[in-house]
Amino acid sequence: MEAGNHGVAVPPPFDPELRAALTAVGAVAREPVTPENLAAWQARDAATRPRPTVEALRDGGRFEVAELDAAGVRLVSARPAGSHGPLPLLYYLHGGGLVTGNAWSVLPRLLRELAQPLGIAVVSVEYRPAPAAPYPAAVEDCFTGLRWTAGHAKRLGVDAGRVVAGGKSAGAGLAAALALLTRDRGDPVPAGQLLLSPMLDDRNDTFSAHQLAGHDTWDRTSNATAWQAALGDRRGDRRGAPDLPPYAAPARAADLAGLPAAYIEVGSAETFRDEAVAYADAIWRAGREAELHVWPGAFHGFDTFAPDAALSRDALGARLRRLRRTLAR
Repeated sequence: MEAGNHGVAVPPPFDPELRAALTAVGAVAREPVTPENLAAWQARDAATRPRPTVEALRDGGRFEVAELDAAGVRLVSARPAGSHGPLPLLYYLHGGGLVTGNAWSVLPRLLRELAQPLGIAVVSVEYRPAPAAPYPAAVEDCFTGLRWTAGHAKRLGVDAGRVVAGGKSAGAGLAAALALLTRDRGDPVPAGQLLLSPMLDDRNDTFSAHQLAGHDTWDRTSNATAWQAALGDRRGDRRGAPDLPPYAAPARAADLAGLPAAYIEVGSAETFRDEAVAYADAIWRAGREAELHVWPGAFHGFDTFAPDAALSRDALGARLRRLRRTLAR
């Protein structure tokens, strides 16, 4: 069965432990995001998503945290307290479908699960959301923040030669776009990419996008709404939108040569499965390095809904091992 001729496809089952977590919070049948409810969905997300203060992020002195202005882009810089010398850096772009999320709410888990065990610094970026700020606002904000961070590496106590650009969902798509943009503009390219369930393809027409419609926590309807908010009339279909650059939707990139090694993970039961697998394959075909994990029975955002599930712990372990290897090079 090929893309564009999907027929009826039975979705793969959710991992039982993950499904139980979804059921417990009532998220199995939640309403998808549509153009009609997008504004209300954004307002609800802003009201319910915790946005910790700098003092809360310091966690009683465990972390050093500062808010920064990078040529008009807000950054939140954090590192384990008492760490010395220039630290490797995870330059992190939050998820939220390009329409929601913030730089602060992702930090508690990042600091606890990645920064402290690895002894690295994190810079989280507050990029502008769509539709108020459509493409190229978000990726340009991320680029501005990265260039500023590299230029102020000594002040920040980070090693500009050991930077991994990473993110989840829309943030992972932006991290992939950032790797392409830095390569093409001749700026220092990050040492690695950490792409967690990346949102890469505005065409929204893969087999998995159709197969998981109405089943995944972020399904084809929500995805189409988000891409339309970000790209407007430039959003393509499976026939393509020739004027759309790969920095808007990295799945459109014709040339993946010269990119840093990528860690890519996705669930077998999520909308982005096939575009993530295709992106890893394209990187290999370009003669570059990619490590791909397809977690069985995982839906979009599985480790957020069930951080203590066995599959979530396995995924965290794989991320830690990859980051450790990348940053040790």
